[in-house]
Amino acid sequence: MASTVEGTFAVDGAELYTKTWTPDGPVRAKLIFIHGFSDHINRYNGFFLALSARGIQVFGFDQRGWGRTVRVPADRGLTGPTTQVLSDIAAFIRDKLPPSPSVTDNDGIVATTVEPPIFVMGNSMGGGEVATLASRPEYEDVVTRIRGWILEAPLIGFPPGEEPSFVKVFLGRLISRFAPKQQLVHALSAEYLSRDPQVVRSIREDPLNHETGTLEGLAGLLERTNHLASGRLKLSRNVDSLFVAHGTGDRTTSCDASREWFDAQNIKDAQFKAYKGAYHQLHSDLCKDEFYYDIGDWILRRSSGLSSPKLRPC
Repeated sequence: MASTVEGTFAVDGAELYTKTWTPDGPVRAKLIFIHGFSDHINRYNGFFLALSARGIQVFGFDQRGWGRTVRVPADRGLTGPTTQVLSDIAAFIRDKLPPSPSVTDNDGIVATTVEPPIFVMGNSMGGGEVATLASRPEYEDVVTRIRGWILEAPLIGFPPGEEPSFVKVFLGRLISRFAPKQQLVHALSAEYLSRDPQVVRSIREDPLNHETGTLEGLAGLLERTNHLASGRLKLSRNVDSLFVAHGTGDRTTSCDASREWFDAQNIKDAQFKAYKGAYHQLHSDLCKDEFYYDIGDWILRRSSGLSSPKLRPC
């Protein structure tokens, strides 16, 4: 079981909706989670409860323009440029980092306080954002404090036939310079996200999944994706551990692009797992129990100092 606490996080004039899932017992590790496009953290409740049951505390927030952070319709998709997106994420991570291990001398006895290790995870658009942040030198102070990075079906490339046209991209970038807050509906095919009919239905009926971006936000998303796919951004050498998970049946983001990007990184402790036939949202697909196990096991192995785990075969 776990306890949940809702709240807000103030950053650069915005009040972001937050939620924390805390184990009833000892906290063995902490996970900071970044959600995807037209998404919000309460859609991951089952996943986070499973992690907290194993002693992993989870922190999440609805990004600008999404979920319960949206106060009025004009806020929908209003993420700001990439600099704002990354600044929000970095600020949230920094807020959760403990002070440096404290050492006190009490009658000649030196006591050191050791906090549980912190991991960062991103899904889909959030996975691309996390990978971008961990590649940018201005965030080295964050990267050096994180034990491991997890990407679930990251947006690093589009599957064949799903790529936005050159004309649409060009016009979007051009117009975004003059009307950055112009909203644009970008509908996602719910049936592409999960093989579970109940999940598909819940996605369609969720009023917080508004599928609305802004020209500025969408242009930033495409630019980040291009930079990752082209190799212009590579993870910092201070990234200790990396786990990338992707479904081979994903028709929203490209499993092949994720694998290619993964192979180009120079991370010693790095693992890639392709879930055979799985769709985009591994956390809500038919393979979710396996995925829950893999993520929890991967985190806890790196929290206890044990050797790298062997993931369950697909």
